[in-house]
Amino acid sequence: MFLWESISNLKPKNSKFLRYVSLGILATILALILGWNAQPSIANHPPKASTEIVLTQSGSDNPATLVQRGKQYFQSSQYVNAIATWQQASDIYAKQGDRLNHAVVLQNLALAYQQLGQWKESDQTIALSIEILQSEPQQLNLLAQALNIQGNIQLAQGKAQESLTTWQKATATYEQSGEKDGAIRSKINQSQSMRSLGLYPKAKDILQQVQLELKERPDSSLKAAILLNLGETLRLCGDLRGSKLALQESLAIAKKLNAPSIIADALLSLGNTTYSAQQPAEAISYYQQVASTATTPIQKVQAKLNQLRLQIEAKQPESAQLLLTDLRSQLSSLPPSRASVYAKVSFAQSLVKLNPTSSDRQTSAQFLATAAQQAKEMGDPRAESYAIGYLGNLYEQTQQFSEAQILTEKALILSQTNNASDIAYRWQWQLGRVLKSQGENAKAIIAYSEAVNTLDSIRGDLVSSNADIQFSFRDRVEPVYRQLVALLLTPEHGKQVSQENLRDARKVIESLQLAELDNFFKEACLTGLATQVDEVDSQAAVIYPIILPESLEVIISLPNRSLLHRTTKIPQDKLESLLSKLRRSLRRTSLETDIQAASEKIYNILIGKETESILAVNKIKTLAFVLDGSLRNLPMSVLYDGQQYLMEKYNLAITPGLQLIDPRPLKRQQLTVFVGGLSKETQNFNALPNVERELQQIALLVSAQTPLLNEAFISESIQKQISKSSYRVVHLATHGEFSSDAEKTFILTWNNRLGVKQLGELLQSREQDSQIPIELLVLSACKTAKGDNRATLGLAGMAVRSGARSTIASLWSVEDNATATFMEDFYKELATLDTTKAKALRKAQLSLLKNPQFTHPFYWAPFVLVGNWL
Repeated sequence: MFLWESISNLKPKNSKFLRYVSLGILATILALILGWNAQPSIANHPPKASTEIVLTQSGSDNPATLVQRGKQYFQSSQYVNAIATWQQASDIYAKQGDRLNHAVVLQNLALAYQQLGQWKESDQTIALSIEILQSEPQQLNLLAQALNIQGNIQLAQGKAQESLTTWQKATATYEQSGEKDGAIRSKINQSQSMRSLGLYPKAKDILQQVQLELKERPDSSLKAAILLNLGETLRLCGDLRGSKLALQESLAIAKKLNAPSIIADALLSLGNTTYSAQQPAEAISYYQQVASTATTPIQKVQAKLNQLRLQIEAKQPESAQLLLTDLRSQLSSLPPSRASVYAKVSFAQSLVKLNPTSSDRQTSAQFLATAAQQAKEMGDPRAESYAIGYLGNLYEQTQQFSEAQILTEKALILSQTNNASDIAYRWQWQLGRVLKSQGENAKAIIAYSEAVNTLDSIRGDLVSSNADIQFSFRDRVEPVYRQLVALLLTPEHGKQVSQENLRDARKVIESLQLAELDNFFKEACLTGLATQVDEVDSQAAVIYPIILPESLEVIISLPNRSLLHRTTKIPQDKLESLLSKLRRSLRRTSLETDIQAASEKIYNILIGKETESILAVNKIKTLAFVLDGSLRNLPMSVLYDGQQYLMEKYNLAITPGLQLIDPRPLKRQQLTVFVGGLSKETQNFNALPNVERELQQIALLVSAQTPLLNEAFISESIQKQISKSSYRVVHLATHGEFSSDAEKTFILTWNNRLGVKQLGELLQSREQDSQIPIELLVLSACKTAKGDNRATLGLAGMAVRSGARSTIASLWSVEDNATATFMEDFYKELATLDTTKAKALRKAQLSLLKNPQFTHPFYWAPFVLVGNWL
């Protein structure tokens, strides 16, 4: 996410691509005016918009000459002179009764007023042009062009819904006249409004549709514009590879056509995409190219602001300071617009980050105040809310909390009254922080709760809003949930935390789990349903460990009784160190005594003897963990109480949250199992020679089809097999990797990799008995990505997206002989009448533990059950 964009993080503002489209319209209009040929009369020869409108005057002050002069002024950014000149031409055409030329000059005037941020005049002028053209039914193309310009002006003022409606009218008008290229331009513009409204999938769909329409046509500026918009939209949706390819193609076309405006926009977007892909050197190179080739001042400023952000992050203060000085003068000369307001806010943030001195804070405050005033004068409440809100943030940083509260509340009201939920949550969060800093915890909880409710309501917008979402999620979203939980679990005046607060904290942490998975998939694809633990299993406890900066909080939900709560005071960095030490010890070469020593420390922090005694009194047989943070990287089975491992005493499961649990138990009937996998080496992955034995043994124990093995194990064959039978268990014995990045989470087929979304689509493609769900997905040779502390998000994502009620997988690669033995024991247990999936898993692990060859935790600990444990 880039600083000039960060203030509009979740809903993109007036896009730079729109500038290309609207200026393209301007160029078209100017060409139309200057290229019209004289005709005997309009009445006798109904004109086409492109060639036949009458121009009869000659001389230095005739309207055609004035239009030409205004064009020259406009192209040299002398907008005041352009307006004065075009106004003269407009007055002459009006007096002559030349309605069509009058209407077109009004369009040019509206665009010039827009450049100066004179929104009232711009709105009135384009409205008059449209009014004139609506009475000329044979001038549909000119009417559509006017509507396109009106939509651009509306979006520049933050009126996204109005602009979408206007551009839809423009598209329909072009289609009515048979002007295909005009209709395509209007669809490109529609995609901008959709993005501003958070309708990202729709924006992508409409751009891909028009891209197909132009696929066979020769290269053109229109094709470059579509690719430019598509590349930006894909970046916002997180498809960085697709974004870069589309932008590079757009840049190549623009260079071929020698279109400097599109070249600059493509370079700027490529900089944004490569930055999001964590390639800062390449991003800076793109930004520098924009600064030297841009055709508009705002393009240069945006590129320099992004470059400044990178230089500050890279700790290059000298270079950053030079850019700051350069930017300060450039920002002051920008005409008022939403983009310039955002740029001023961005500059103010960078200034404080680079130079947190009192004088620079004062300068930042002045920039923010100017930005807020300009936004107010433009009638842009969204931009005004940003500027005022970040001014409040500046006061928060200097601990001037009363002033910060006043400004934050004003920004919040502006965002709420204009349905800008994506920024309202920021000010609700900020207000919560300010109130907490003033010791008003009860009011702070209300503000934080409103922020979480707002976030839950905009999950769809939130997750697909920018390519840097994985990082902005952790910086700008996740802390809201965690800080609220910390407040809820803070005892007041030495009292115990109330049951109401415990229930609310549990609900918030469940919401965070859903939001994390939505973020993983880059789409809001999950719907949570409230489920009580006793509805799932009367002999199960659900344990919610919550990692906070100074403590580990644990909420325990037992059937038919109050929630339990325990707090262990431990700094987060110390806890993370203990968790990392245990995870590193789970190697085949480690001494079991070392594993037990590290594991016992985690056991005592997470559960402890006191909690165990409560579990015993309540006759608990199953523990389901809703794990948090780095705890997800550890198998709970390996926790050690000094005498036994946890899995020796309890059936165990992990779940992303009870909201995602289908509480129905495994049906006691013949299990039909799909089996497939790889035993041979392929795609540089090692052979798994015991997979054949594993699959053959499973087929003997349960009802299964002939295994799809090696060359037969391809996505087409898997889909064909699964689609024609209602398998209740799917067993895939193949390499796979779980990552915090959905694009890097996959299982291996013979000739390809199946991503998490592709696997989900494949498993849910069954034609017969579609109402019968997959009870269990087994992934027997997978692992989590090295060096990725959040890699188990990929496992949770795989489990949820597959549509299976439960998933069994391994956290690290295990010798395939041990895996084959484990799976044989697991399916033997699963076939018995009185078992559950969690119980079958536990017994299979116990069998390995008792096997002298596999007694070390390395062999039996990595297998985990995700989801429904019944």
